[in-house]
Amino acid sequence: MIQTVVKRDGRIVDYNEEKIKEAIRKAMLTTELGKDEALIQKITDRIGTYGKSQMTVEGIQDKVELELMKSARKDVAKCYIAYRDQRSIARRAKTREVFLEIIETKNNDITRENANMNTDSPAGMMMKFASETTKPFVDDYLLTQEAKQAVKNNYIHIHDKDYYPTKSLTCVQHPLDRILNKGFVAGHGESRPAKRIETASVIACISLETAQNEMHGGQAIPAFDFYLAPFVRASFVEEMKTLEALSGEDLSTLYGYELDDYTMRPLDGLSGHERYIQHAVNRTVERVHQAMEAFIHNMNTIHSRGGNQVVFSSINYGTDTSAEGRCVIRELLNSTYEGVGNGATAIFPIQIWKKKRGVNFMPDDRNYDLFKLACKVTARRFFPNFLNLDASYNRHEEWRADDPKRYLHEVATMGCRTRVFENRFGAKTSVGRGNLSFTTINIVRLAIEVMQIEDKEERVNQFFERLDKVLDITARQLDERFNFQKTAMAKQFPLVMSMLWNGSESLKPTESIEKVINQGTLGIGFIGLAECLIALTGKHHGEDEAAQELGIRIVSHMRDRANEFSEKFGHNYSVLATPAEGLSGRFTRKDRKTFGTLKGITDKDYYTNSNHVPVYYHCSPRHKAKVEAPYHNLTRGGHIFYVELDGDATHNEKSIMQIVEMMDKYDMGYGSVNHNRNHCPDCGYENADTSMKECPKCGAKFETIQRITGYLVGTTDRWNSGKLAELNDRVVHE
Repeated sequence: MIQTVVKRDGRIVDYNEEKIKEAIRKAMLTTELGKDEALIQKITDRIGTYGKSQMTVEGIQDKVELELMKSARKDVAKCYIAYRDQRSIARRAKTREVFLEIIETKNNDITRENANMNTDSPAGMMMKFASETTKPFVDDYLLTQEAKQAVKNNYIHIHDKDYYPTKSLTCVQHPLDRILNKGFVAGHGESRPAKRIETASVIACISLETAQNEMHGGQAIPAFDFYLAPFVRASFVEEMKTLEALSGEDLSTLYGYELDDYTMRPLDGLSGHERYIQHAVNRTVERVHQAMEAFIHNMNTIHSRGGNQVVFSSINYGTDTSAEGRCVIRELLNSTYEGVGNGATAIFPIQIWKKKRGVNFMPDDRNYDLFKLACKVTARRFFPNFLNLDASYNRHEEWRADDPKRYLHEVATMGCRTRVFENRFGAKTSVGRGNLSFTTINIVRLAIEVMQIEDKEERVNQFFERLDKVLDITARQLDERFNFQKTAMAKQFPLVMSMLWNGSESLKPTESIEKVINQGTLGIGFIGLAECLIALTGKHHGEDEAAQELGIRIVSHMRDRANEFSEKFGHNYSVLATPAEGLSGRFTRKDRKTFGTLKGITDKDYYTNSNHVPVYYHCSPRHKAKVEAPYHNLTRGGHIFYVELDGDATHNEKSIMQIVEMMDKYDMGYGSVNHNRNHCPDCGYENADTSMKECPKCGAKFETIQRITGYLVGTTDRWNSGKLAELNDRVVHE
C-alpha cells in the first residue's frame, strides 16, 4: 500500500489518492463518453492497494496508464498519455528557452556567466548545453533537501555545480619539477623528461592544459622560477658543447662555471674562455627569452575544456636568487612587458610576484632589481600581482634563505585569489594541493531579513542566529560533496591523481582518491559584506568605524565556525573572500524580487565582492587598505586587495611600489593594481585615455583591458550585466 510519494523536486509527501482521481477525471472529460466515477475509484483503489509503500510521481503515473490500458476506456488512456506529455513539455519549457538563447548567441547572463569562455563558439555552446542540463540533475539526485532549499531560497550558491557529477576538484598548485624530471603521459602522447629550457617551457604549458581538462577550476605553478632554473643551466652547458664542436677545444671545465648573473654583453675585447663563457651566456639568455615568450603566447592560445576556453592559469615567482632563477624571472618580465602578437597585453597566465624581505623587497636584497622591473611591468601590463610572503599568516617556521627548496615553505596563490597553505592532514605547503570545492553564503539576505527589528542589539543577534544556521547547512553540504568526490578513482584524473596531487603517486588506477584529497580545502565563501552592514547599521565598513567593527566580528565568527567544522567533519575548512562573477548579480536580482529596491542594498545590479569597500566609494588607497587589511588574515581560503589608479601608469612604477609597501605595512596578503589601458589590435598603438574608443592613428576599435575578479579580459563583450554595472561604478582611489 502506498504511504508516501517522492515528488520531482525530491520532497517526500503523504500519499493523496485525490490527485490520481483528478488526473483521470481531467483525461475523461476530454473524451466523447465523459467521466466514469466508478472506474476512477476502481483504478485508484488498485493503485493505492498494490503499490509500494513509497513511490515516485512518475511511477504512480505509469501505473495509471497501465490500468487505463487494461480497462475498456482505451480512449481515456490515450488522452492521459497526451496530457502527461504536455505537462512534461511544459516542465522542459524553461530549458528550451535557455537552449534557444544559447543557439541564438544572445548576450545575457546565462551565456556570459564566465568572461573567459566564448559561448558563441560550437564548443562553448556544447559546454553551456551540458552545464544547463547537468544542474537540474544535481538538484534532483545529488543534493540533500536542506541544501536544495538553501539554494532555492537564495541563501547559498554552490560553485561549479555543473561539474558536481564529475567528482572533479577545483584547483591545484602544480609541482612542476615532478613532470620536468620524470616526464608524463597525457592521453596517447608521452612526454620525456626535459633537457633544455624550450622543452621545459612547453611541458609547463602542457601540464597546465592537461590538468585543466581534469578539473573545474584554475591551474597554478607555485615556483615557476625555481622549477625552470635548472634548465637554464642545462641550456648554458648545451651552448658550451656547441662551442666545443666548433672550436675543437675541451671546454668541459666550464660547464659548471659559477655565474653571478646571466647578463648579455658584447663580445668585443673578450678572448679565450672569457669569450666562450659570454657567448654561451648571450645565447642562453636569447633562448630563455624566446622560451618565456613562447610560454606566454601558448597560455593565451592553447585551449582547454573542449576548445572554447584558454587555460585559467597562474604562475608564482620572484624568490629564486640563483643566477639561473633570476634569468627566468627577468626574461619572463621582459617578454610580458613587450606583449603578445601586435604588442597586446597577455591575459594569461595570471602572474604573481612573491614579495619577501631579505630576498627582493629592500634595496640591498639580491632580487630587488627584479622587483623594480616587476613594478614597471605591472604599470604597463597589470601583471604581476603581488603576494606578500611577509604577512604574519603567510610565514612558515621552516623557511630558510639557504634552503634550495625553500619554495616548499612559501605560500602560493591562484591568480583569482584562492589560497592553500595550512594543512591538518599533511605538510604545511601550497605545493601539490588545492581547493576541493566551495560554496558562498549570501550574508546580505540574512541581514535584510532582520533589518526591520528596531533594537540594534536584537537585530544583530538575530542576524548571527540566522548566519549560524546557514553556516551549518553550508558545512554539511561541502562535507556531502567531499564524500561524493572521494569515491572517484585515480584513473578518472590521469595527470592530477598520478603526479600533481600530494600522495597521488601511490594510488593505483582503480583505487579511490579518498586517502589523498583531504589535504585540499573546502571553502566557505561570502559576498556583499558592504550591503550586509548597510542593512544592519545603515552604513558600510568603508565609511563608519562601528560598521567596520561589526564586519570584522562577522567574518571572525565565520572563521571560528570554519575551525569548528574542521574538527567536527575532519576536513580543511577555510573562509574565502568569494571572487564572484556571475554570482554578484544573481543573488541581487533574487533578493530585489523578494524584498524590493532597498537603498544602498538592492538598488544596484550587483552585490559588492566579498569584504571589499564598495567600488563606487571615493577614498584613498591607504584608507581602502586600512579597512580591508584585517579581513585578509580571516579569509585564509583566499582574498585580494585592489587599487584603481587614475591616468597612464606606464611610466609610474613608483606608484606600484608604494602600493606594495602599503600592503606590507598593513599586513595584507595579496593585491593588484587596476588602471586603464587601450590597445589597438591593428597597429598596436596604446594609451590610457578612458574617453577614447577608437585608435587615433588608424581608426580601429580599441581593445580595453579590464580586471573582472582576479583575472584580465581584453573585452567586456562577454561580461554579464552585474559585472558590467560594477565596472561602470568603479572610481579611482586617490
